[in-house]
Amino acid sequence: MSTLTIDTRAVVWSVPESDRAAALAERPLLVLMHGRGSHEHDLFALAPFLPAGTVIASLRAPLPLGGAFSWFPAGMPGDPSQEAADAASIAVLEWLETVPAAGRVGLLGFSQGGAMTMHLMRHAPERFAAYVNLAGFSIAGELPEDTRLESLRPPVFWGRDPADPAIPALAVDRTAEWLPSRSTLTSRLYPGIGHSISREEIDDVNDFLHDDGLS
Repeated sequence: MSTLTIDTRAVVWSVPESDRAAALAERPLLVLMHGRGSHEHDLFALAPFLPAGTVIASLRAPLPLGGAFSWFPAGMPGDPSQEAADAASIAVLEWLETVPAAGRVGLLGFSQGGAMTMHLMRHAPERFAAYVNLAGFSIAGELPEDTRLESLRPPVFWGRDPADPAIPALAVDRTAEWLPSRSTLTSRLYPGIGHSISREEIDDVNDFLHDDGLS
Protein backbone atom coordinates (compact mmCIF):
# COMPACT_ATOMS: atom_id res chain seq x y z
CA MET A 1 0.00 0.00 0.00
CA SER A 2 1.10 3.55 -0.69
CA THR A 3 1.90 5.82 2.23
CA LEU A 4 0.19 8.62 0.28
CA THR A 5 -3.53 8.90 -0.39
CA ILE A 6 -5.75 11.01 -2.61
CA ASP A 7 -8.27 12.98 -0.55
CA THR A 8 -11.57 11.79 -2.03
CA ARG A 9 -13.38 14.72 -0.41
CA ALA A 10 -11.23 17.17 -2.36
CA VAL A 11 -11.81 15.67 -5.82
CA VAL A 12 -13.72 18.09 -8.05
CA TRP A 13 -16.16 16.33 -10.36
CA SER A 14 -18.00 17.56 -13.44
CA VAL A 15 -20.96 15.31 -12.59
CA PRO A 16 -22.88 15.36 -9.29
CA GLU A 17 -22.45 12.34 -7.03
CA SER A 18 -26.06 11.26 -7.52
CA ASP A 19 -25.50 10.90 -11.28
CA ARG A 20 -21.85 9.81 -11.26
CA ALA A 21 -22.15 6.01 -11.38
CA ALA A 22 -24.60 6.15 -14.30
CA ALA A 23 -22.43 8.68 -16.15
CA LEU A 24 -19.26 6.63 -15.64
CA ALA A 25 -21.02 3.50 -16.91
CA GLU A 26 -21.57 5.21 -20.26
CA ARG A 27 -18.86 7.85 -20.61
CA PRO A 28 -15.06 7.91 -20.34
CA LEU A 29 -13.34 9.46 -17.33
CA LEU A 30 -10.71 12.19 -17.73
CA VAL A 31 -8.52 12.65 -14.64
CA LEU A 32 -6.81 16.04 -14.19
CA MET A 33 -3.63 16.54 -12.15
CA HIS A 34 -2.40 20.03 -11.33
CA GLY A 35 1.15 21.31 -11.04
CA ARG A 36 3.36 21.98 -8.01
CA GLY A 37 2.04 24.65 -5.69
CA SER A 38 -1.48 24.53 -7.04
CA HIS A 39 -4.76 22.78 -6.21
CA GLU A 40 -7.63 20.77 -7.62
CA HIS A 41 -9.63 23.80 -8.79
CA ASP A 42 -6.85 25.07 -11.04
CA LEU A 43 -7.10 22.70 -14.03
CA PHE A 44 -10.82 22.20 -13.41
CA ALA A 45 -11.24 25.70 -14.82
CA LEU A 46 -10.46 24.08 -18.19
CA ALA A 47 -13.46 21.74 -17.93
CA PRO A 48 -15.73 23.83 -20.22
CA PHE A 49 -13.07 23.60 -22.96
CA LEU A 50 -12.44 19.85 -22.65
CA PRO A 51 -14.44 17.14 -24.44
CA ALA A 52 -18.10 17.33 -23.42
CA GLY A 53 -18.46 13.56 -23.64
CA THR A 54 -16.14 12.89 -20.69
CA VAL A 55 -16.69 12.80 -16.96
CA ILE A 56 -13.96 14.97 -15.43
CA ALA A 57 -12.34 14.44 -12.03
CA SER A 58 -9.69 16.89 -10.85
CA LEU A 59 -7.43 15.57 -8.09
CA ARG A 60 -5.62 17.34 -5.27
CA ALA A 61 -1.98 16.29 -4.95
CA PRO A 62 -1.32 14.53 -1.62
CA LEU A 63 1.56 16.64 -0.24
CA PRO A 64 0.79 20.00 1.44
CA LEU A 65 2.93 22.90 0.21
CA GLY A 66 2.12 26.06 2.08
CA GLY A 67 -1.50 26.78 1.21
CA ALA A 68 -1.30 24.57 -1.86
CA PHE A 69 -0.22 21.04 -2.81
CA SER A 70 2.48 19.03 -4.56
CA TRP A 71 2.88 15.54 -6.00
CA PHE A 72 6.55 15.25 -5.05
CA PRO A 73 8.69 16.72 -2.25
CA ALA A 74 10.84 19.72 -3.07
CA GLY A 75 14.06 18.77 -4.83
CA MET A 76 15.93 19.41 -8.02
CA PRO A 77 13.52 21.01 -10.52
CA GLY A 78 12.52 18.48 -13.17
CA ASP A 79 14.24 15.64 -11.33
CA PRO A 80 12.11 14.24 -8.48
CA SER A 81 13.08 10.91 -6.98
CA GLN A 82 11.60 7.83 -8.61
CA GLU A 83 10.48 6.62 -5.16
CA ALA A 84 8.45 9.79 -4.60
CA ALA A 85 6.86 9.51 -8.03
CA ASP A 86 6.09 5.83 -7.41
CA ALA A 87 4.29 6.66 -4.16
CA ALA A 88 2.19 9.39 -5.79
CA SER A 89 1.33 7.13 -8.73
CA ILE A 90 0.25 4.27 -6.49
CA ALA A 91 -1.97 6.71 -4.57
CA VAL A 92 -3.73 7.68 -7.81
CA LEU A 93 -4.18 4.04 -8.84
CA GLU A 94 -5.60 3.18 -5.42
CA TRP A 95 -8.04 6.10 -5.68
CA LEU A 96 -9.11 4.94 -9.14
CA GLU A 97 -10.04 1.55 -7.69
CA THR A 98 -12.69 3.34 -5.58
CA VAL A 99 -14.34 5.01 -8.59
CA PRO A 100 -17.49 3.15 -9.66
CA ALA A 101 -17.65 1.72 -13.17
CA ALA A 102 -14.58 3.56 -14.41
CA GLY A 103 -14.05 2.06 -17.88
CA ARG A 104 -12.00 4.07 -20.37
CA VAL A 105 -9.82 6.54 -18.47
CA GLY A 106 -7.61 9.33 -19.76
CA LEU A 107 -5.03 11.38 -17.87
CA LEU A 108 -4.28 15.08 -18.31
CA GLY A 109 -1.64 16.79 -16.21
CA PHE A 110 0.25 20.07 -16.13
CA SER A 111 3.91 20.44 -15.05
CA GLN A 112 4.31 18.06 -12.07
CA GLY A 113 0.89 16.70 -13.04
CA GLY A 114 2.24 16.11 -16.54
CA ALA A 115 5.12 14.17 -15.02
CA MET A 116 2.49 12.16 -13.14
CA THR A 117 0.77 11.16 -16.38
CA MET A 118 4.07 9.82 -17.70
CA HIS A 119 4.83 7.94 -14.49
CA LEU A 120 1.35 6.41 -14.30
CA MET A 121 1.85 5.20 -17.86
CA ARG A 122 4.94 3.37 -16.62
CA HIS A 123 3.05 1.80 -13.71
CA ALA A 124 -0.19 0.80 -15.46
CA PRO A 125 0.16 1.30 -19.23
CA GLU A 126 -2.99 -0.66 -20.08
CA ARG A 127 -5.20 1.01 -17.45
CA PHE A 128 -5.41 4.30 -19.32
CA ALA A 129 -6.60 5.03 -22.84
CA ALA A 130 -4.68 8.27 -23.44
CA TYR A 131 -2.10 10.49 -21.73
CA VAL A 132 -1.85 14.28 -21.97
CA ASN A 133 1.39 15.81 -20.67
CA LEU A 134 1.30 19.62 -20.68
CA ALA A 135 4.64 21.26 -19.79
CA GLY A 136 5.66 18.09 -17.96
CA PHE A 137 8.45 15.57 -18.23
CA SER A 138 9.45 11.95 -17.70
CA ILE A 139 11.22 10.95 -14.51
CA ALA A 140 14.70 9.43 -14.47
CA GLY A 141 15.19 5.77 -13.63
CA GLU A 142 13.79 2.45 -14.82
CA LEU A 143 10.55 0.64 -14.03
CA PRO A 144 9.56 -2.95 -14.83
CA GLU A 145 6.91 -1.88 -17.36
CA ASP A 146 9.29 0.31 -19.37
CA THR A 147 10.25 -2.51 -21.74
CA ARG A 148 6.60 -3.38 -22.42
CA LEU A 149 5.91 0.22 -23.37
CA GLU A 150 8.12 -0.28 -26.41
CA SER A 151 5.57 -2.73 -27.81
CA LEU A 152 2.37 -1.19 -26.37
CA ARG A 153 3.18 2.36 -27.54
CA PRO A 154 0.22 4.06 -25.77
CA PRO A 155 -1.05 7.40 -27.15
CA VAL A 156 0.66 10.44 -25.60
CA PHE A 157 0.18 14.15 -26.24
CA TRP A 158 3.14 16.30 -25.14
CA GLY A 159 2.64 20.05 -25.41
CA ARG A 160 5.08 22.74 -24.27
CA ASP A 161 6.79 26.03 -24.96
CA PRO A 162 10.32 25.27 -26.22
CA ALA A 163 11.54 28.10 -23.98
CA ASP A 164 9.50 27.10 -20.90
CA PRO A 165 11.35 28.84 -18.04
CA ALA A 166 10.16 26.40 -15.34
CA ILE A 167 11.28 23.05 -16.76
CA PRO A 168 15.06 22.51 -16.95
CA ALA A 169 16.58 21.56 -20.30
CA LEU A 170 17.84 18.31 -18.77
CA ALA A 171 14.26 17.19 -18.04
CA VAL A 172 13.07 18.23 -21.51
CA ASP A 173 15.96 16.43 -23.21
CA ARG A 174 15.37 13.29 -21.14
CA THR A 175 11.67 13.29 -22.08
CA ALA A 176 12.38 13.95 -25.77
CA GLU A 177 14.71 10.96 -25.81
CA TRP A 178 12.49 8.66 -23.75
CA LEU A 179 9.00 9.19 -25.21
CA PRO A 180 9.26 8.43 -28.95
CA SER A 181 10.18 4.76 -28.57
CA ARG A 182 7.72 4.14 -25.73
CA SER A 183 4.58 5.85 -26.98
CA THR A 184 2.57 6.81 -30.01
CA LEU A 185 3.59 10.41 -29.60
CA THR A 186 1.86 13.60 -30.63
CA SER A 187 4.33 16.39 -29.82
CA ARG A 188 3.39 20.06 -30.18
CA LEU A 189 5.34 23.26 -29.50
CA TYR A 190 3.67 26.53 -28.50
CA PRO A 191 6.30 29.28 -28.56
CA GLY A 192 5.61 32.22 -26.30
CA ILE A 193 3.18 30.63 -23.83
CA GLY A 194 5.85 30.15 -21.14
CA HIS A 195 4.90 27.78 -18.34
CA SER A 196 1.20 27.82 -19.08
CA ILE A 197 -1.55 26.41 -21.30
CA SER A 198 -2.96 28.15 -24.36
CA ARG A 199 -6.35 27.84 -26.03
CA GLU A 200 -4.65 26.56 -29.19
CA GLU A 201 -3.06 23.82 -27.10
CA ILE A 202 -6.40 22.83 -25.57
CA ASP A 203 -7.94 22.67 -29.05
CA ASP A 204 -5.14 20.30 -30.06
CA VAL A 205 -5.70 18.25 -26.88
CA ASN A 206 -9.39 17.93 -27.76
CA ASP A 207 -8.50 16.63 -31.22
CA PHE A 208 -6.08 14.15 -29.67
CA LEU A 209 -8.61 12.88 -27.12
CA HIS A 210 -11.28 12.59 -29.79
CA ASP A 211 -8.99 10.48 -31.97
CA ASP A 212 -8.29 8.19 -29.00
CA GLY A 213 -11.93 7.70 -27.99
CA LEU A 214 -12.04 10.06 -25.00
CA SER A 215 -14.85 12.28 -26.29
